[in-house]
Parts: sequence; structure tokens; C-alpha cells
Amino acid sequence: MEDNMKLGRRDFARGLALTSLGAILPSGLFALPLAKPGDGMKLGLVTYQWGKDWDVPTLIKNCTTAKIAGVELRVEHAHNVSPEMSASQRQEVKSQFADSPVEIIGMGTNEDYDSPDPDILRKRIERTKEFIRLSKDIGGTGVKVKPNRFHEGVPQEKTLEQIGKSLNEIGQYAADLGQVIRLEVHGKGTQELPNIKSIMDVADNPAVGVCWNCNDQDLNGEGLEYNFNLVKDRFGDTVHVRELNVGDYPYQQLMGLFVKMDYKGWILLECRTNPEDRVAALKEQKKVFASMIKKGR
Repeated sequence: MEDNMKLGRRDFARGLALTSLGAILPSGLFALPLAKPGDGMKLGLVTYQWGKDWDVPTLIKNCTTAKIAGVELRVEHAHNVSPEMSASQRQEVKSQFADSPVEIIGMGTNEDYDSPDPDILRKRIERTKEFIRLSKDIGGTGVKVKPNRFHEGVPQEKTLEQIGKSLNEIGQYAADLGQVIRLEVHGKGTQELPNIKSIMDVADNPAVGVCWNCNDQDLNGEGLEYNFNLVKDRFGDTVHVRELNVGDYPYQQLMGLFVKMDYKGWILLECRTNPEDRVAALKEQKKVFASMIKKGR
């Protein structure tokens, strides 16, 4: 009994001493390591070229090997994930991703809303809703869409407003299903960042976000940082990049801007080259990405 009392007094004294020491030492010494800016950015893959001929099991296997955390599925590729799938087929896709370390981010579509023909516009909107339902069913979180072009005889302002209003409709539909809409910075003329901002000024539904796309036009006018800041407050949860170590695009500057704002979304590889070993190429891109994030800090 006496020994137990001594042990209890000793433990109490040790705890009191540690508490007192904590009061005079910097709090960080007792805290868990703080997250660094950019820690929330994750590298994923768009099945544009490097994954276009991989079915779902192969896609999951190769991304797992390369430690690529997520995928955005492009339409009409070998994985054959489309709105025409049955309920059981959708569940199978969902289960395959759920049982793997690879996250299904959603669908990357070619749906756009610039046509002056109201029947075509309505078909585009309704088709997008089909993709939204598909994304939900397979375990995704959203759908990528895009502006595409301006039309002769139609004022540009009218087209931009029409796109924005269409995005509000599909954005609300997506939100009701727990999904988001990702507007890719795309299209001749429409990919200019001031035009994307004009679209987003109309598309004020919070379920609609901008998917930065790393176009040469990002450098127009007052340059990358200025154009970045035009839409910074409306970024969604995905960004498209090409090979981070190929070409003249200022990827290091871009990564620095995302680190500075502590972006917490997906950086998705939409690569265009044709390497002999795409898994090895993915591993290389992951190293380059990590290096850029570190340097961006």
C-alpha cells in the first residue's frame, strides 16, 4: 500500500513538472506538426492520353503502382463508364474504386452550353444531368464541363451570359445530388480568363467552380498571376495540368500560386505525350510535383 502511494505521488509530481515545463516552452514543442501550405494538394490523373486504353481494373492497378491518388474519367475511353451503364454496372465500378486506394473523382465530359440553338442547348443540359447522376452512382464527386466557342452573329456577352445561366441550372441539379460542376477553362476565345470570369459572375451557384487548365492564353494581358487572381475565389476542387516538366508553361510559378493560397484540391495530369512506360512516367510526374510543391513554399 505504501509503495503504491509513493508511486502515485511520483506520477503526480512528474505530470505536474511536465505541465509546468509546457507552460514555459514554446507551444509547438508539444503540438503535432503543423500542416504546411500545399499539403492539401493531391496529384491525380485524367484518362486523356495516358489512361485512355486502360479498363477500370488496369487503371486502378497502374495508378496504385504509381501512387496516383485519384482519377477523372474521360468519356468514350476504354474504361467504358457512361450514362448508358446499368445500375449493377455502376455499382461494380463504385465497388472497384472503393476497394482500392484510388479515388474516383468524377466524369470529364465534353458538354458545353454556347450553342445559339435552344434545342441543342437543352440537349446539352439534359445530357449533363445524366452524367451528374452517373458520377453520383459510381462514387464520384462531380462532372467536368466546358465553354467551347463564340458564334458568328451572336454578341459575345450574350454567349457568356447563356453559359453562366446554364451552369446555374446544372449546378443546382448537381448540388441536390451532392455533386459539383467543374468548368474547364477551355475554348477558342472562351478560354480567355476575363471571359471565364464573366461566365462565373453569372454562374453564382456555389456548386459551380473553375477548373484551371494551363493554356498558353493564361499568360495573356497582364500575365499569369493577374489572370489567376481573376478567378481565384471561384476555383473548384480540380486543376488540369500537362506534363509538369515538358514545354514552356510556367508550372513552377503556378504551383507557387496554389501553395500560397493553400489550395486543397486535385492537380490532375492531362498528359499529351506517348511514353513507352506510362506507369514509370506517372511516377516521374509525382516526383516533379512533390519537388514543385516544396520549392513553392
